[in-house]
Amino acid sequence: MRILVDTSVWSLALRRKKEPNSRAAALLKEYIEDGEYICIIGIILQEVLSGVTSGKLFNQLENHLAAFPLVAIEREDYVSAAQLRNDCKKKGVQVGTIDALIAAVCIKHGLLLLSVDKDFQLIANASGLNLIDLRD
Repeated sequence: MRILVDTSVWSLALRRKKEPNSRAAALLKEYIEDGEYICIIGIILQEVLSGVTSGKLFNQLENHLAAFPLVAIEREDYVSAAQLRNDCKKKGVQVGTIDALIAAVCIKHGLLLLSVDKDFQLIANASGLNLIDLRD
């Protein structure tokens, strides 16, 4: 599998003081241990690192995330994200700018999205976005 991991899951897995009790975090750990292709995009990296006031923790998170490939975003991806957002709006689905970009990149590169953000299910219902099913 080729998986893009959203900020919501990285936050559960990396920024909690105790062991996360989350299916998404457990799946992420399993995928990493199984050698699945896990990647991120720049805005997700920025979001995960934002608000980390401890320099030590910031460096630990940055070093940990450096192990995962960063998918390059090109001009056409922003155009695709805008079109996706417009298409979703026509179907009655409100999509944030960043979420549209994440979804567009996943669609373009054939990536599954691992996220606990419920907005992505709405996007998936209105587009070609493929999500990892988190239902038990």
